[in-house]
Amino acid sequence: MIDALTANILSMVYIIIGGVLISWSVHFVPVGGAPAAMAQATGIGTGTVQLAAGAGLTGLVSAGFMMNVTDNLPLILASGAVGAMIMIAVTMIVGTWVYVYGVGCVPSSAKVKVDPITKYRQDLYVSQGTEGHGLPTVSFVSGVIGGCLGGIGGALVYYALIEVGLAAGLTAGGSSTVTGHELVGIAAMFAIGIFFVNAVIPSYNIGGTIEGFHDPKWKKWPKAVISSFVATILCAVVAVIAISQLGGI
Repeated sequence: MIDALTANILSMVYIIIGGVLISWSVHFVPVGGAPAAMAQATGIGTGTVQLAAGAGLTGLVSAGFMMNVTDNLPLILASGAVGAMIMIAVTMIVGTWVYVYGVGCVPSSAKVKVDPITKYRQDLYVSQGTEGHGLPTVSFVSGVIGGCLGGIGGALVYYALIEVGLAAGLTAGGSSTVTGHELVGIAAMFAIGIFFVNAVIPSYNIGGTIEGFHDPKWKKWPKAVISSFVATILCAVVAVIAISQLGGI
């Protein structure tokens, strides 16, 4: 058995790793914003934060369901990863259907002449005056990778905070006015907050749209990851201390 201080420090480490993974994952998700909604840019027609939050929170929920079954961390992380990957993959597939069959454009990237995955020419199909359109194969693969990383990060943060909440409830025993269920709920709220912090930071780093790991903007990810590392340290300290103190009230 490890003491409470060691357990809390380990939880903080998990939270920091999860926050960094979330920040990194955002750079993989193909985001097109309003231009993509008009088929004038490659990616999904919504913002970075919304897509990152959607994928990550789906992974967080998947991890929560797995935690009802087992306390095995690898299985919990795998569940979070698969949940987020399914969510972002379905979003991209449906978006592709709209672009191809609704708008009538060929998914193609303006960032690369040849798709790195399929090796098919891209420049021949990019409409004049646009930054590409739809979701070519390389963007789809990149988005699935991003969903995987975001799901693992979200699941890791959620697992760590839930463990802190459960430990605080057990330590307090029956003397605390805050119940175990309430501590778990508070931990989940902190997990969601930390996820949004680490989804917003890279969105400023990207500055609009990104196609995936083949996009030149992708190389800017170290700046966002370092910023998220610092921000998540502060978030982890506040979250762990707050939940631990609430357990003793």
